[in-house]
Amino acid sequence: MLRIAFVTPLSPLKGGIARFSGLLMDALRARGYDVQPIAFRALYPDFLTKGATEESSAATLQPSQSRLVLFNPFTWPGTIRQLIALKPDILLVAYWTGFLAPLYYVLRRFTGIKTVVLLHNLSSHDSFFFEPLMQRLLAASSDGFLTLSGVVSREVRAAMPHIPSRQLFHPFYEPEADMPSASVARRALKLDPEAPVMLFFGYVRHYKGLDIMLRAMPAILRQAPSLRLVVAGQFHQSPDRYRKLIGQLGIGGSVDLYPGYVSRERSALFFAAADAVVLPYRSATQSGVVQLAYGHGLPVIVTPVGALPEMVRHTETGWVARDASPEGFAAAVGEFLDSGDKLPAMQSDIASFRNELSWEAFASAAGTFLESEAFGR
Repeated sequence: MLRIAFVTPLSPLKGGIARFSGLLMDALRARGYDVQPIAFRALYPDFLTKGATEESSAATLQPSQSRLVLFNPFTWPGTIRQLIALKPDILLVAYWTGFLAPLYYVLRRFTGIKTVVLLHNLSSHDSFFFEPLMQRLLAASSDGFLTLSGVVSREVRAAMPHIPSRQLFHPFYEPEADMPSASVARRALKLDPEAPVMLFFGYVRHYKGLDIMLRAMPAILRQAPSLRLVVAGQFHQSPDRYRKLIGQLGIGGSVDLYPGYVSRERSALFFAAADAVVLPYRSATQSGVVQLAYGHGLPVIVTPVGALPEMVRHTETGWVARDASPEGFAAAVGEFLDSGDKLPAMQSDIASFRNELSWEAFASAAGTFLESEAFGR
């Protein structure tokens, strides 16, 4: 039995990485692997996270089991001792920002345990001047990489061609709460039962392009005057800047903002009310929002950036805009709105695509790679 020590955020920390890691840990254990979590108690100071804890149905740790604090190096020696005592065959670490590189360098250097990096992103969404140094530290810490998209896989092969890597995919997310009917959800959110509803979901950050969608809205509303855009998620910038833009564009009656972290039950409400999920991103590697939409049976409308086109079968599971401009995105939403007769077939295509993106398939491929790195097979 392969013993895997898994360094990662887990519930009760919030966010997509924690949810991904919990579901992956469950899937690896279901295949018979001995997965020992080394969870973060915290990643960033409290004043930055604004209460980043919430229960989840994925694997959950009690706070007393979590010792590691990313921003506090005095907690790192305890993690080294914990790893040495566990004697794992392989160390699996989740990576999505350069701030993790010093920690993983220290763990690899002082434990001597072969380390495979589960690479959500090679470069941080918000790049820093020391990113090249962090990538060199990451290369010195890594014996192998698991990637979730072709874009990241190509970046790794270009930057670190000497380190083995395996390209996988981002599995889909099942709803974490019971789904209400569309009519019940729309009534709860005070939405017209017949109007098209577009959902922008998740953290609101500059690279996710909410402003692109807002600037596309006047053209979209000329085609579908009753359409509503629902924005639900935690804002990393002041919501007031978006409210100001909404006022300037004269679309206040067509946009609903729900700032703040969205609970499982509230998420189910938003997805049940929507006809499609919009991702007008400026840049991306992959996005868990796409898999979340598929898990709820919804098509997606995305920009052609990063790995997003890899995750969408154009006109079958969603639409890929011609570019990341407001005009290009408005045209893609317009094509979706014109495709009403295709929606039943899209539901079937999404269900078929979900079968290819299962956690079982991911855990099987990841486990095989981890075994080869641990035992030299």
